[in-house]
Amino acid sequence: MTRFAFFLLSILLMSLPAQAAGWSHYGGDAGGQRHSASAQITPANVGNLAPAWTYSTGDLTARADDMKSSAFEGTPVLVAGSLIFCSPFNEVIALDPGTGAEKWRYDPKVTTGYRPGNQFICRGVTPWVDAAAGEGDLCATRLFMGTVDSRLIALDAGTGQPCLGFGMDGEVRIDPGMDLQWPGEFQITSPPAVADGVVVIGSAISDNRRVDAPKGTVRAFDARTGKPLWDFNPVTRGAKDHPEDWPRGVAEHTGHANVWAPMSADETRGLFFLPTSSPSPDFFGGERSGDNRYANSVVALDARTGDVRWHFQTVHHDVWDYDLPAQPSLVTLTREGKPLDAVVQVTKTGFVFVLDRDTGKPIFEVEERPVPQGGAAGEFLSPTQPFPVAPPPLVPQTLSPDDAWGLTYWDRKACREKIAGARSEGLYTPPSPQGTIMYPFTGGGANWGGMAFDPKSQLMYINTSRAAHLITLIPSEDFAAAKAAEPNEEISPQAPTRWAVKRELVLSPLDLPCNPPPWGMLTAVDLSDGTIAWESVLGTVRDLAPVPLPWKLGTPNFGGPIVTAGGVVFIGAAMDDYLRAFDAASGEELWKGRLPAGGQATPMTYEWEGRQYVVIAAGGHARATTRLGDSVVAFALPE
Repeated sequence: MTRFAFFLLSILLMSLPAQAAGWSHYGGDAGGQRHSASAQITPANVGNLAPAWTYSTGDLTARADDMKSSAFEGTPVLVAGSLIFCSPFNEVIALDPGTGAEKWRYDPKVTTGYRPGNQFICRGVTPWVDAAAGEGDLCATRLFMGTVDSRLIALDAGTGQPCLGFGMDGEVRIDPGMDLQWPGEFQITSPPAVADGVVVIGSAISDNRRVDAPKGTVRAFDARTGKPLWDFNPVTRGAKDHPEDWPRGVAEHTGHANVWAPMSADETRGLFFLPTSSPSPDFFGGERSGDNRYANSVVALDARTGDVRWHFQTVHHDVWDYDLPAQPSLVTLTREGKPLDAVVQVTKTGFVFVLDRDTGKPIFEVEERPVPQGGAAGEFLSPTQPFPVAPPPLVPQTLSPDDAWGLTYWDRKACREKIAGARSEGLYTPPSPQGTIMYPFTGGGANWGGMAFDPKSQLMYINTSRAAHLITLIPSEDFAAAKAAEPNEEISPQAPTRWAVKRELVLSPLDLPCNPPPWGMLTAVDLSDGTIAWESVLGTVRDLAPVPLPWKLGTPNFGGPIVTAGGVVFIGAAMDDYLRAFDAASGEELWKGRLPAGGQATPMTYEWEGRQYVVIAAGGHARATTRLGDSVVAFALPE
């Protein structure tokens, strides 16, 4: 085979839609559609699914102490004849797709005892075909992974060997650009994105410690050599950038607005799509007046230059930690019988923004509406925020004392008093010294699991959580005493601003949410007209409550859905140990398979030797207090 023929074949195999080739990227394809054309499993036979194989990484024994700060959020990819995933500790493991037998394993040797600010997390690896490579060359198809200790690593997809021509012996060490307060303050948790021979990475940065925090720079490298190409810093720095954004001058020390969630790539357009987060710190913006352009935004960047093609901001001057938490999904809608390429962004607030992929203009109207004012001393709030006219919010956005819920009268009374004692004026009520109800909480609405899209039905599927936070601002001079009095509570300095912050879940004395159930939902949205097609409760408290409860309450959830041409939506995510299947047309729960640990990951599906498998990482989530483990589980129909 000539080099040119090998190149064409490689491009064909790597660029086939995820539904035809298996599952080639973290989100199914490079645009995060999370759809598979596999139709072997249907609503009629899904009840016959059974475990086909289970693989254990061994981390539960080998890294028992580190597991207490881990979340197994990885989604495998099917590349080079192997099922490949990363463990929370950045080991890359290749399995036989039919048996689950280990084929190879690469360990980057992340330090034992390392203290990550955002837990030990690796959501996935990203493949790339080198058009200049010859048939059989090492790293002709390579895998990219970012690590918890701030490295970008390139491996041969067939063997797991480092690509020695990339960076220094197969890796590039990322310089955060400043001294860190501890090594784990800055890390990489989501898979890189690749387009036009350029690989880009974001970062996860610990929140609320300081204004002068690491910058949320997105970094681009040559996918073959690892040579740095460009940087994009989402925080504008002063009048020279956008004078209308900074009425008080500059924000030289403001960091973050980082991209910790997965990015998307459009190879045809040569664009990367970034979901940016809030600037630092999260809950007080007196040092960063203005809308904070490019923060809390979908940003489209030119892959070769890093230039901004367009951006759309979903929250102005964020003081609620309402990051864009999920991969922007690249889908094609049908409008007046014609295709329209779109970007769909789900959010923690429960809003869904549907944008034109070429311009960033909303496809469904977005209105600027007045929001609550009266921020803390020194704050500069935006008087309005963007509200999509359609789709409607996927979660409730107001919580009053009359909404308080409890298993008993006394339980409900305590919740009612907690809500009544705080500011609770609906979405975008500013943080306050009195205490402010934030509903939905900083975990969502939607979160990093993102959405799935069926191009035939035009339905998107998204799981959401329904819980509330109480956000209390504390004068900075009282921070040390407050932390000493409650050392186990989340109390952060936000230094050197005038306000520290305490963030706590609004829970009853029985440790159940004070807001009414259901606490977890799976929703189908018709993107042809922006209406809700159906809603279904997601999850049970089986693995949470000390005694069985007879109600279907749902649970907060982390991880996302996938949808297949067979008409089935698969999802784990809930705080019980199950993988579930729902009817894609009606929302009826059809099946659930028991997992050995929490399934706080997004599943994937593929066909191998004529058999369709559904696979999920079952390793739990330490911060969500689900059962910890180290398994990857595959389900299939009986042979």
